[in-house]
Amino acid sequence: MVTRREKTVTISDVARVAGVSVPTVSRVITGAARVSDDKRRRVLDAIASLGYRPSAAAQTLASKRSNVIGIVTGNTSRYGYAEAIRGVEEAARANGYLSFIVVVETAEPDDVTAATDAVLRQSPAGVVVLKFDPPGVAALAALQQHVPVVALSGVPESGVPQAVLDESHAAAALTRHLLGLGHRTVHHVRVPPSGKEDGRTSGWRRALLEAGVDVPPVRDVSWDPATAREIGRDLAAEPDVTAVFCGNDETAMGLIRGLHDAGKRVPEDVSVAGFDDHPLAAMFLPALTTARQDFAELGRHGLAQLQALLTGAQPLALDTVDPPVVVRESTGPVAS
Repeated sequence: MVTRREKTVTISDVARVAGVSVPTVSRVITGAARVSDDKRRRVLDAIASLGYRPSAAAQTLASKRSNVIGIVTGNTSRYGYAEAIRGVEEAARANGYLSFIVVVETAEPDDVTAATDAVLRQSPAGVVVLKFDPPGVAALAALQQHVPVVALSGVPESGVPQAVLDESHAAAALTRHLLGLGHRTVHHVRVPPSGKEDGRTSGWRRALLEAGVDVPPVRDVSWDPATAREIGRDLAAEPDVTAVFCGNDETAMGLIRGLHDAGKRVPEDVSVAGFDDHPLAAMFLPALTTARQDFAELGRHGLAQLQALLTGAQPLALDTVDPPVVVRESTGPVAS
């Protein structure tokens, strides 16, 4: 005898029966924000009639407190993103929370809405958003009105607690390091920013302006290091280019390969600095001068911020982690 498998009841079904939105159902379940008595009664009636009891929601309804933390991110294959996620997850687990990851593909409204709904269906106690790119920025704006949210970023954002890597300070320090080696100016190859300009670019520009030297045009690349290789070939043809600061280490590696293709030596002809201190940065030939970003520690700071928010403590508006400069073989004095 074959029986038909019953359809799993979702939070969208509850919203439809109650005649409210999915975020309203989530707010009733988590208690993250006040809902009118009428809407609350309709949601609870719909939950009871439909038998909606996913594990996270069941625990929330029983204890009035969810033990689930959401992590919202862009591309999880990037080194910094993966390390930040690891830091959040390890800290969450150590503090008795379960965690789940939702990837927001683009900043397009449909993708952001899909990611937001996926998060709210899990009835999280709170969410940590990686605000390193436009999808993260859009997801943060969509989620912060529904659940407690903390941002991880390289550029401060007002209105939400956040853990920040002071990229601007580190980029300025790297730029001053190159100027101190006698280079007339420092060129910049920029990775895609989260907004108009990220801290790596603003720190580079500030250091050049403070030194009173020329600010060259920014060269933009994608996240693919092969695009930096093309830029490296182009810069090799410009005799006044003696120092380049790259937006991350993978970009620096691609740029160095392009310079090598064109017969330029690093650092004898052109000094190159990266950013992040990727695990391969010290193994690369030449070993990369860079800024060491402890993304896992950033994730742990973010979870601490969120836990303070959830327990009624006053979280820091801005919890800053300073990336130190690591000087290696890829930078040297300007050629005489």
